[in-house]
Amino acid sequence: QVTLVESGGGLVQPGGSLRLSCAASGSIFSSLGWYRQAPGKQPELVAEITRGGNTNLTDYAKGRFTISRDNAKNTVYLQMNSLKPEDTAVYYCRSLDWRSRINWGQGTQVTVSS
Repeated sequence: QVTLVESGGGLVQPGGSLRLSCAASGSIFSSLGWYRQAPGKQPELVAEITRGGNTNLTDYAKGRFTISRDNAKNTVYLQMNSLKPEDTAVYYCRSLDWRSRINWGQGTQVTVSS
């Protein structure tokens, strides 16, 4: 049973920061990442990180967001700075385990508004 528990979402003003956490359990994970879904839009990749530490960030996230991973804790973090209203979305943690199985967290709401 794979379980992904997200935390850290909330309401923040434009230009502010949030740090999302995702605690993964139940398997050995080759990749952990974050997707987001804004109202009326399809889910989209934000960032992902492999067990070896290689990262991949979408262009809109580069320079503002940082993804990191603590393998000992099976936890992935997304540090989001300089937040914009268009960053408002539900953010989902996604895992890829050693058997190539994909799992999703329940999501955490991020709202950027003045």
